[in-house]
Amino acid sequence: MTVNHNGFILNDGSVLPFVGLGTIGIDGDQGTFEILNALNLGYRLIDTSTNYNNEGIVGEAVRRSALPREEILISAKLPGSHHEYDKAFIFIQESLRRMGLEYFDKYLIHWPNPKDGKYVEAWKALVDAQKQGLIRTIGVSNFEPEHLDNIIEETGVTPATNQIERHPYFHNNRMVEENEKRGILTEAWSPFGRGYLNDVLENATIKEIADKYGKTPAQIIVNWNYQAGVFTIPKSSNPRHQKDNISSTDFELSSEDMRTIDSLDKGEDGRVEGQDPNEYHEYV
Repeated sequence: MTVNHNGFILNDGSVLPFVGLGTIGIDGDQGTFEILNALNLGYRLIDTSTNYNNEGIVGEAVRRSALPREEILISAKLPGSHHEYDKAFIFIQESLRRMGLEYFDKYLIHWPNPKDGKYVEAWKALVDAQKQGLIRTIGVSNFEPEHLDNIIEETGVTPATNQIERHPYFHNNRMVEENEKRGILTEAWSPFGRGYLNDVLENATIKEIADKYGKTPAQIIVNWNYQAGVFTIPKSSNPRHQKDNISSTDFELSSEDMRTIDSLDKGEDGRVEGQDPNEYHEYV
């Protein structure tokens, strides 16, 4: 994956920072201040979704920020309930109006819902929404190789990004490689796993590596993704953690430590909620 000092260069020429802010669980008026704090710390990409129920406060943070709109990248997602072309196109417009924005900087299909067989329609809607200026960069989330190939063959348009589950217990290197073959940047969701389901941040091996570099376990994991050419969107509402996460790319893990983290992989058993994209369907 191509990078420069500003971030990852996408296949459409757009640039994403090395680290963004995930916002699941960040909501209400307090959430607005938490996002504003992240922007003040240097975050420039904010990732949201309709089913996070926080589009309003993300839009409010954009309006309250002293930063010019063009310096803040807003990424959102299309839910599985709106994969039909017309529904998808209208939903994008409605989501923009709810947030008070004129355009999305990045927009993804959240899940392929393959048994419904409508994700190609959804992709065509994103392609046309991009042509009309409603979206700057279009991508997908949780798409497997066959899903990627189907939308590329049908439209001639390759997604710029594919957001997938990736953390030390499920490194998903298979999909990182498949994305790279197609010139697609991999994004990592739940890079720290999920605390109520696993103990990634408490893992003894991760802690040992963190002590070696004088970093936090979270910084080690973000850096592990960064060195693998993966864009990371860790969620945090804590100012100290936000600061740590965004400063996670200023050191280099050894090849041996990269392999050690990879070795923590548990395969399919490592998924945080067993969400196999070939089986899991989202409708909210």
